[in-house]
Amino acid sequence: MRTLFIGDVHGCAEELDALLEECGHRPGDRVVLVGDLVAKGPDSAGVVRRARERGMLAVRGNHDEHVLRWHKGQMPKHKKLKPEHKQVLDTLTDADWAYLESRPLHLPFPEFNVRVVHGGLVPGVPLEKQEPELMINLRSITSEGEPSKKLEAGVPWASLWRGPEFIIFGHDALRGVQRHPHAIGLDSGCVYGRRLTAYVLPEARFYSVAAKRTYLDIDG
Repeated sequence: MRTLFIGDVHGCAEELDALLEECGHRPGDRVVLVGDLVAKGPDSAGVVRRARERGMLAVRGNHDEHVLRWHKGQMPKHKKLKPEHKQVLDTLTDADWAYLESRPLHLPFPEFNVRVVHGGLVPGVPLEKQEPELMINLRSITSEGEPSKKLEAGVPWASLWRGPEFIIFGHDALRGVQRHPHAIGLDSGCVYGRRLTAYVLPEARFYSVAAKRTYLDIDG
């Protein structure tokens, strides 16, 4: 079975369709989204609908988590609802919400010795002790060895990851596609006008398609 691991889609439904075609997607292929299915792009509902109707697997991203908290009324009162998240709240159906809610923080693929997570895992910390908030938000490890959500705070966490599992992740558009000895990052900034990227196993090959346009400024 081919497994297509796909980076942060962020509502870019047309690019998702194009990438599946570029990969030569066929019946029997397994598709795994690395989180952030929704927000920022033009068609979050379309992405979620495709994922649930076609039986795609996915892990929960930070933007998926964010809209779920708004949907369930769990956001602090001082928080302001951003337009990019309101658009998701206004367009997802009950079936879409159920699909998004059921997404786990990480998924194992033991046949490849692979685990998928959206943000990352802190090197040296057992899986059962990883913090859920960091799993969807981690980007860097500081010079003091502390995990950070900020890109500029240190080095990519994945550059320090030594296994034993190989990790496939997203979340880090500014760094783009990352290739480390024991981890691969697939967020290539499609919603920012760059590319949508897939990594396919067992052939160990990258595929990508260009964004149709820039939907959001990367500094915005």
